[in-house]
Amino acid sequence: MKRSTLLIGLAFFSIYVFWGSTYLWNKMAVSELAPFMLASIRFTTAGTIIFIMARSFGYSLRITKKQLANSILAGFLFLAYGNGVFVWALKYVDTSFAALIASLQPLFILLLMRTIQRKSLQLKSIIGVLLGLIGMYILVSQNDITTKEGTVTGIVMILTCILSWSAGSLFVAKADVPENFFVSTGYQMIAAGVVLAVGSFAFNEDWKSPLEWSSNAYVSLTCLILFGSIAAFTSFNFLLKKISTEKVATSSYVNPVIAMLLGWYFLEEEITSQSLVAAAVMLTGVYFINSRKRGIKEIKPSPKNR
Repeated sequence: MKRSTLLIGLAFFSIYVFWGSTYLWNKMAVSELAPFMLASIRFTTAGTIIFIMARSFGYSLRITKKQLANSILAGFLFLAYGNGVFVWALKYVDTSFAALIASLQPLFILLLMRTIQRKSLQLKSIIGVLLGLIGMYILVSQNDITTKEGTVTGIVMILTCILSWSAGSLFVAKADVPENFFVSTGYQMIAAGVVLAVGSFAFNEDWKSPLEWSSNAYVSLTCLILFGSIAAFTSFNFLLKKISTEKVATSSYVNPVIAMLLGWYFLEEEITSQSLVAAAVMLTGVYFINSRKRGIKEIKPSPKNR
């Protein structure tokens, strides 16, 4: 029991802190490297390392056809689209701004549960949804943001990425995927890496030689692979099988704060008073969504997937 509690604590630290830092690392890397190429290299490398580690730990990499299909779908929803397109959008949106929009993930999950699973909404949930929408309006209504070229497109694409990630969260929580979360993560990453590579060539991205990369690109990509992918995403898959989806989504409280501070400190991004007000309203909405009484049944893994 104590070991399980420790693992859960470390897993939450990973998705809270490491994922909060990925906005900075992605922004630094995408300023120099093509976004789909960057994401493809990141996930293919991370997935390969995970497979090597899994074999060294004695885990079997065997997988059924259904598990493979589910892993490919999860890899697309989480990583190929949910992350790859998000990285592309960072070319047009500041890290702090993107992180605040991403904090709406619990709202998206709640609405998907209502739409797909026909779960009823409680009063706190409704208040949370309204606050989220109000905060979003305050955030995107800033003139200096909406007038920047490509910003509106970036915002729309980030919203679709959050929808994709939220759908993936609900799917993986009940899907038949490899029992070992480490192996499951590896298959999802390899699948996403292949899809992103195809997308990169389809959009005719320039694959810049590693010999031409700056030290910042190397550091950013290394951090994304080791911490953002291997540590955090493995922790994420682990938590989805141990804790309810909504509780895992509470990383949305912490990620924007870390992203805003790192963007301000390292990238000299401006944090306006209107953005701070929007952040307070949106995160309050997320709090209401996650603090409500459990009228909506929490999503638990089926016994065969434990």
